[in-house]
Amino acid sequence: MLRIVASEQSEQDALKLDLDALVREGARRMLLAALRAEVDEYVGQHVEHRDAAGHALVVRNGVAEPRTVTTGAGELEIQAPRVHDRREGRRFTSAILPPWARRSPKVTEVLPVLYLRGLSTKDFEPALAEFFGSEAGLSASTIQRLTREWTAEVAGFRQRDLSQVDYVYLWADGVHFNIRLEHERLCCLVLIGVRADGHKELVAVGDGYRESTESWSELLRDFKRRGMRAPVLAIGDGALGFWGALREIFPESREQRCWVHKIANVLDALPASLQPKVKAALHTIMNAENKEAADLAIDQFEATYGAKYPKAVDKVLKDREVLLTHFDFPAEHWVHLRTTNAIESTFATVKLRTRKTKGAGSRTAGLAMAYKLLAAAQERWRCVNAPHLVALVRAGATFVDGVIIEREDQQYAA
Repeated sequence: MLRIVASEQSEQDALKLDLDALVREGARRMLLAALRAEVDEYVGQHVEHRDAAGHALVVRNGVAEPRTVTTGAGELEIQAPRVHDRREGRRFTSAILPPWARRSPKVTEVLPVLYLRGLSTKDFEPALAEFFGSEAGLSASTIQRLTREWTAEVAGFRQRDLSQVDYVYLWADGVHFNIRLEHERLCCLVLIGVRADGHKELVAVGDGYRESTESWSELLRDFKRRGMRAPVLAIGDGALGFWGALREIFPESREQRCWVHKIANVLDALPASLQPKVKAALHTIMNAENKEAADLAIDQFEATYGAKYPKAVDKVLKDREVLLTHFDFPAEHWVHLRTTNAIESTFATVKLRTRKTKGAGSRTAGLAMAYKLLAAAQERWRCVNAPHLVALVRAGATFVDGVIIEREDQQYAA
């Protein structure tokens, strides 16, 4: 019986190795196919460029020396196709695999996630070996060097000039992480903005103290000193100390409370049996077609639950106006403005995992990892809907129930 079990285990191990090899070979072939297609496109675009003798100036030129690239599928040995571009001052450089690249961006993206999960540098090698099928080039010393680089990046990011960028919308939230070497959890103050062209961009990753007004004020004062304009609208949880800071530093900015946080707070004040029905009622308010319909739904909510559950209803009534601010902005933007999902979705998985781990080793390292996680995610953020309307919001256009109101005396700067 032991021999049979051992044999079955040996076969399973062999199958696993074969599957891993197949995955890596498939990834290698896909990467080579992409590189060849990229070269074919480049050569095809310049096929009309010829010298006096009629010879093509841009031609394929064999393959480069083999090099090992660490990817999500493991280590791949690649011989990238080369191009000979004889035009003066021109040179082909692959956007897929630049000449200096030895590691897929996916590897560096996963490192801050692993760090925030609580892995120390000595744990990286076996963790990455299991995850990527390789540990070469990712030693503890390499990870420590990367961590130092990330810390330096954060320092530069927090000192950059903000006078040449304009954030029309601003999401704010405090994200908490455990710190292995300290009793207090790290409160990471996160701001994500929408530029006038509709693109989302990371604005701040700061170290705060329990999301206090003082911490947020220090952050916003620094922004103003570096040239940041007041956002037209800020979105966040009602419990944040952010609002007191915003009113002090940028009093002209309008406020929108996050509906996801608000619904969770209201439901916490109600018995479980009632929560599905109340949640549906709150969604009716949040998704109303216009402000009048939302006000009527709030009145109905108060009439239905106010007598028995005044504390839950008061949570909505006290923030009534700032829950409905989004109706004064383009309807295409409402889905973005009603919640802080831009921040929540980025950190959701990490927050879930860090509850069960000891977290990063220090506050500085924790901030660096959070910054790298957001910087990696930023590459995949899409523009807000109808991005051209963001510039009109900044220019002072008037929107009623999501629709722009044209006035003869009103002109909007692009």
